[in-house]
Amino acid sequence: MEHGNYAYGMWVVAAFNVGLFLFFTLSYMVPKGKIEWRNMGLFTAFLVALFAEMYGFPLTVFLLTGWLGDAYPVLDPFSHKFGHLWVVLFGGSTFVWAMVMGLSLILLVAGFALLSKGWQQIHAAKGRLVNDGVYAYVCHPQYTGLFLLTLAFIIQWPTLLTVLMWPIVIYGYISLSKHEENSVRNVFGQAYDDYLKRTPKFFPPLSQWKSFLTVKISEN
Repeated sequence: MEHGNYAYGMWVVAAFNVGLFLFFTLSYMVPKGKIEWRNMGLFTAFLVALFAEMYGFPLTVFLLTGWLGDAYPVLDPFSHKFGHLWVVLFGGSTFVWAMVMGLSLILLVAGFALLSKGWQQIHAAKGRLVNDGVYAYVCHPQYTGLFLLTLAFIIQWPTLLTVLMWPIVIYGYISLSKHEENSVRNVFGQAYDDYLKRTPKFFPPLSQWKSFLTVKISEN
């Protein structure tokens, strides 16, 4: 197969995007212990795998075209548009591309909003138990934000590596949340247990998502 529009090999762009998203994430989730650094390492590896294929070398597309040959459902698979595998799967139209990009952008914005709001509340609390704002809807809103970020990337640019790594990243942060709950329970006791019993861990009911994402955080 010949491909006239090869939109990859941009390793500087790949490195820039890894650094950019890692910078913003670390601005709101600074690892403090061994387990947190381990999970941030998993998230960093996820970003590297994502952007290395998005801008560097499209391993997944290369393998798929190698396996499927002329049966691969686009004429120019190594153009950047058709690196979006959901776009390929659903027909390759500009409308589908716009829908994929739009949905992933919404999830990215929502994810960073939750990271920011959770960080603001924790740092403004000065040691008190936080159970209002975004924490009134879920116990771990920053991890919800991280889950939305990674889901956005899976929707925008799924690859063999990121699809395999995604559940590992999610599991890592679920395990970390349990470790953090034990630590906070030692400080706040029954009050925190009561909070955990009445509050979902990561995802509020569908009817509460609008309020969850748009809740205002006091600067005081």
